[in-house]
Amino acid sequence: MGGSRVQVNKAHKTRFSSKSSRQVHKTSLPEKSRTIKSGSNVAKGAKAARLQRNKMIREQKRAAILKEKRASSGSTSPPRVVVLFGLSASVDVNSLENDLLTLLSSKENETVFSTIASSKYKLRLTVLKAPHGDLSSCIEMVKVADLIAFVASATGSCDEGTSNYYIDPFGTQCLSVFRALGLPSSVVLIRDLPPEQKQRHELKKICTSTLSSEFPEDCKFYPADTKDELHKFMWLFKEQRLSVPHWRNQRSYLMAQKVDLASDDCESGHCTLLLTGYLRAHGLSVNQLVHVSGAGDFQLSRIEILNDPFPLNARKGQDLMDSDEVNNEQVIRSLAPDKLKQEPLIIENVPDPLAGEQTWPTEAEMDEADQNQKQKRLKKRILPRGTSEYQAAWILDDSDVEDSDGSDDDDAAGDGMVLDENESGCPGQEGNNNFDLDDDQASLSLDFRDNDEQTEIDSVMMEGESLTKEQIEQEIKKLKEAHAEDEEYPDEVDTPLDVLARKRFAKYRGLKSFRTSSWDSKESLPSEYARIFSFDNFARTQKHVLAKALATEQGSMDDCVPASTYVRLHIKEVPVSVASKLCMFAGRLPVIACGLLQHECKMSVLHFSIKKHDSYDAPIKSKEELVFHVGFRQFVARPIFSSDSLNSDKHKMEKFLHAGRFSIASIYAPISFHSLPLIALKSVPDVAASPAVVAFGSLRSVDPDRIILKKIILTGYPQRVSKLKATVRYMFHNPDDVRWFKPVEVWTKCGRRGRVKEPVGTHGGDEVHFQWGPSAA
Repeated sequence: MGGSRVQVNKAHKTRFSSKSSRQVHKTSLPEKSRTIKSGSNVAKGAKAARLQRNKMIREQKRAAILKEKRASSGSTSPPRVVVLFGLSASVDVNSLENDLLTLLSSKENETVFSTIASSKYKLRLTVLKAPHGDLSSCIEMVKVADLIAFVASATGSCDEGTSNYYIDPFGTQCLSVFRALGLPSSVVLIRDLPPEQKQRHELKKICTSTLSSEFPEDCKFYPADTKDELHKFMWLFKEQRLSVPHWRNQRSYLMAQKVDLASDDCESGHCTLLLTGYLRAHGLSVNQLVHVSGAGDFQLSRIEILNDPFPLNARKGQDLMDSDEVNNEQVIRSLAPDKLKQEPLIIENVPDPLAGEQTWPTEAEMDEADQNQKQKRLKKRILPRGTSEYQAAWILDDSDVEDSDGSDDDDAAGDGMVLDENESGCPGQEGNNNFDLDDDQASLSLDFRDNDEQTEIDSVMMEGESLTKEQIEQEIKKLKEAHAEDEEYPDEVDTPLDVLARKRFAKYRGLKSFRTSSWDSKESLPSEYARIFSFDNFARTQKHVLAKALATEQGSMDDCVPASTYVRLHIKEVPVSVASKLCMFAGRLPVIACGLLQHECKMSVLHFSIKKHDSYDAPIKSKEELVFHVGFRQFVARPIFSSDSLNSDKHKMEKFLHAGRFSIASIYAPISFHSLPLIALKSVPDVAASPAVVAFGSLRSVDPDRIILKKIILTGYPQRVSKLKATVRYMFHNPDDVRWFKPVEVWTKCGRRGRVKEPVGTHGGDEVHFQWGPSAA
C-alpha cells in the first residue's frame, strides 16, 4: 500500500470533531480569522513564558549552587572542620593528624596548630581527633564536623566477637549513633598498607569491599600512608562539595577555639563567658539568645568582630602562625544589644490565677440549663447505691448497650472493661543548671512526679550506689521479669487482696471505647501545668519564626553579624562553676554555642518518635532517667513512653520501651522546632565506662494537650458458663467492689460483651450476662 499510513477521518463525521470545530460555522470570517490568530498568539506566548520560566529556574539553581560553593570553599569561608575517627583502637590517629598538619604548613619547623590556613591548597582546615572510647566527646565533635575521616588500619584486627574485621564494638556503636544524628560528608582513609605494589593493591581492595557496606554509597576510600597520597586526597577534598545534615543549617552556631571567663561580681556567683571562634551556617543577632552545650540558655552582653587570625591572602613576610598575632586579636567592631529588641530569657510561664474564672451566665444560657435539668429529671435511671452525679454521667444506659452490637472487633478486643488514668504529671525542677565533671552531659534537670503507688519514680538502676552486688542482680532480674510479663500480657493487672478495688483504682475511669470515647484534655490538670507554654497552631508558629529569622539576617546589619566572621561572644550571667568547667573541658571536647530561634528557651511538652537501640538488651522503664541529645542541646529527662494512635486522640501509656517498634517519648524540655535528631544515653554503674546508647529517634511534635492514659485490664476466670450468663471469679474479692464496677462493660477474649448483673457469694464472685453466648472457649 502506498501513501501515508496516518488515519484521516471523514470531514462530515462530526463525532470525530472537537467542540470548538463544531461552532466554527456560526462565526463570520473576520471573527474566525481573528479567533484563530489570537489562539496562535496565546499558544506561542504560553510556550515562550514556559521556556523563560524554566530558564529562570535553572539560573536560580546555578546561582544557589555557586553561592554555596563559595561559602564553603571560598577565601572568606570559615575553616572546614575535619574529624579523624579511628574505627578500632589499633589505629594510630595521632600520626595521621601530624602528617596532615605538616603537609598543610608552609614551613617545616614552625609550630603546628589544629587550625591552619594553607596558601598552597587555598584551604583553611581545623583538624579534630576523636578520642577512642569517649562516646560523649565523639558525639559533640560529629555535631560540628564538615567531614568525617574514618581511619582504618589494613593490618590491624579486632576482636572475634565483631561482625567486621576492621571495626571494633565501639566503632560499630559510634557508626550507628552518627547515622542517627545525620552523617555529613565522609571518607575512609586506609593506613598501614604494605610497600609492595601488588600486595598494597590487593589489601586495599579487600579493605574497601569489607567496609563499603558500613558507609554511604558516595563514600570514597583513599590510601593515606605517604605524602603523595595525602597530597592527592587534599586536592580532591578541596574541590569536594560538602553535605551537612539539614537540622544544622537551620541555626547559626560557633565552635569555640578559645574559652575564657571574666568575673563580673564575685558575690553573685556569676561571670561573663567569652567564646571566640568562627560563626557558621547563618548570621547571629546580638539580641538573640544563645545555648551553650552542657550549660544552658543565656543572653549576650556584647559581640566583638575580630581580625581573622588565619587569613588565606596574607601579606608576604608575615608568619601566619605567629603566636603574638593569634593571642592579640584586633577588635574591628563591637555590637551591643538593644534592650527593647533583645529577647527575654523566659523559661516558665506565669499563670494568671483569674484566667479560669467564669463570667456571669446570660439569661439564654440559664434557660437552656433549666431545660436540660428538666429533661434529666424526666428520664429515670437506676443507679448503684452511693453514686454521685459525676459518676452517673459516665454510666452507660441500656440503649448504649444495644448500640454496641455493631461495634468493630478491634474495639471489642481492646476496650471493654478498661480503666484509664490521665498521666499528665507536674513539671519538676525545670531550668536547673547541672554540670557533671565525669559525664559532661547534664544541663537541665527535668523531673516527673506521679502519685500512683504502683509506679516508681526513681529507677532502681539509678540507685545502684547504695545497693550491694547481689541486691542489684536481684533488682535487674525482677525488672527483666516485669518487662517480659508486660510484653506478653500488656495492661493486665491483678486485683489486690488487702486493698479494696474501688480505693486502689479510684483515679481510673471506665471507657466503653478507647478510640471513640470523649476525654477533655484540660480536665483535672494540676495548677503547676499552667507554667508551661502551648501554641494554638505549632506549624504556623514555626513558619512565622523561621521567616522572621530569615528577614532579620537579610535585613539591617546593625545588630546582626554575618556568617563566616571571626567573633568573640560575651555571654552574661553564667554560673562561675559552669564556666570554669567549660574552660577545663575546652581542650578535650568542642564547646558549642548556637543561636536560638524565638520561643526556643521556653518550657513545654515535647514528643519524640523513639526506637530502642539494637545493641541494648536491658529493659528501659518509663520515667527512667536518660540523657537526651537533641540537636545541639543535651539534658537529663525522665520520659513517659506511649503508643502512637493514628486514629484516636488518646494514646496508651507503655510501662517499658519495647524493641523492634517505634514509640512516643514525652518529656518536659525547652521548645525546639523540628526536625531534630534524638540520641538517648544511659549512664552505667561503672563510672569509668562510657554511657550506653539505649535509643534513637527524632522530634515529633510540641503539644501539651496530647492525652496519655494509663490503661489497665482486670481479668477473671469463668467458673460456671450457661447460654447467656457466666459466673466469674478472682476479678474482685469483695461484693462491694462488684457493685461499684457494675456499670463497666465486660468482654471476653473472643469479643463477647456483657454486663455484671450481681455479686455471687461473699468472696467477690460476680454473675455476668452476655448479649450472645459467652463462648468460654
